[in-house]
Amino acid sequence: MLAVFDLKSFRPAVNLSNPTISNISFTLYAVLGVNEKTQILTTFLWLRQYWRHEFLVWDPDECDGVTKISLPAAQLWSPDIIVYEFPLFSCNQETDLDGKISHFLPGPEFLAHLEAAKDLQVPSEIGPETSLPTDNQVILKCVDDDVSQACPYVYVNHTGHIRWDRMLRLVSSCNLEIFSFPFDVQNCSFTFGSYMHTIRDVRLGPALTFEEMSGNSKRYLEASGEWELVDILGETSILKFGIDQWDIITIWVVIKRRPVLYVVNLLIPSSFLMLIDIMSFYLPPHSVDRASFKMTLILGYTVFLLIMNDLLPSTANGTPIIGIYFSVCLALMVISLLETVIITNVLHHSSMKSKEVPNWVRVVVLKHIANLICYKWPEDVQPPSDPQEDKPQSSNSNSESWNIQPAIQTPATHPNTNEVLTVTAGIHWMYTQIPPITALLPGAASIPELKQICQYLGDLRGHLISLQKENELTDQWCQVGYVLDFLLFRVYLLLISCYAVVIICMWCVWISQT
Repeated sequence: MLAVFDLKSFRPAVNLSNPTISNISFTLYAVLGVNEKTQILTTFLWLRQYWRHEFLVWDPDECDGVTKISLPAAQLWSPDIIVYEFPLFSCNQETDLDGKISHFLPGPEFLAHLEAAKDLQVPSEIGPETSLPTDNQVILKCVDDDVSQACPYVYVNHTGHIRWDRMLRLVSSCNLEIFSFPFDVQNCSFTFGSYMHTIRDVRLGPALTFEEMSGNSKRYLEASGEWELVDILGETSILKFGIDQWDIITIWVVIKRRPVLYVVNLLIPSSFLMLIDIMSFYLPPHSVDRASFKMTLILGYTVFLLIMNDLLPSTANGTPIIGIYFSVCLALMVISLLETVIITNVLHHSSMKSKEVPNWVRVVVLKHIANLICYKWPEDVQPPSDPQEDKPQSSNSNSESWNIQPAIQTPATHPNTNEVLTVTAGIHWMYTQIPPITALLPGAASIPELKQICQYLGDLRGHLISLQKENELTDQWCQVGYVLDFLLFRVYLLLISCYAVVIICMWCVWISQT
């Protein structure tokens, strides 16, 4: 036995021209983490490795029927099976002293990286060691600190077949597709192969079928995490580099994310904020500061985006569709605020007493747009008439004199005396129904006091006419603002509907592709 231990540095083959057959089986136990920003997958797996040691053969009859023993793994030769998709920290002091991660797939670059890393220095972020004298140390230091429980023993059969069970915390690079986050399905590959031995020395093959590996992984995989296992596929192939060839086994692990956490924490709050923004259009624009409310809503959504930024993955390869969704939601809120600014500006004209509604605004907004959107006029407001018919009436009202025709009815017989009259309507009835003083008292115009009273009444009449005109202009501008608010609200709903249709179509296309 000691003689066998002394030969641990040599491949255990009686005839070195015959390659050593090694078989592995793979069982995924847990997905510890997926880092989308660095494209790193961290898993915990069970790896079972078989090979034959031609020098460890005995007859069970000569050893009291012992057919299997356990020996220290460190005292025996073992195939140098590694995973090619590991995140390699570049050790080039001239270019990558910051320890940037370089992802690569098996190929010529893989061998070049390993050969170059043997004689180079390791950044201080990786560990206290300053050099990597052996191949295994290169792999361990470049991948991650190995915190998995070590299995120091192997089982050796009397025929020389060795079984080595290992529990590995594997950190590997994976090309993660984050477009459909958080409903994404990832397909990560694990490529097992020998680091140094070619097919002339070591032949590698699967110990179980890939269907059996998938079934075992689904049986033992912890189901309480964020990811669930969909399937495990694999194939065997030969890696060629120059004149040398290596046996490799490529295993694809298909995992799917459970989106409940992100739906509850991201999509539902964003939908609620968008719903509040839509309902804010029902706030009366003339009596409530709707713009301040929408600005507060946008600030709250911005804070939500800042908090959400830690949960969203971001890579240089692309942006997840949920990030586009949040950006468009923010843009729709800004559009909603701009619409409110437009309505506020229109209603501001109602406070400018001297500015009349342009005729083209009355034609376009109060007639055509109102009819187009089926605007329902209030009961106490009549739809505007043709402005061409209103012009003569307006000019006559401005040029009419103070002489008012005698009234037919008196205040006692006025038909509206039983109703509550406003101040303007009541005074308007007064100067339209009471006959002039000169008609009641002939010769009264020669009395100075009566002249002064007539002058005061004329000023009062002019003020009332101006007040009535201002009220009419205010009502017209308010109606323009209400019609535009009704129109912009429908346009806003149309934008949101189109946006929802686009999102649904993109989602259906992604579902059909996956």
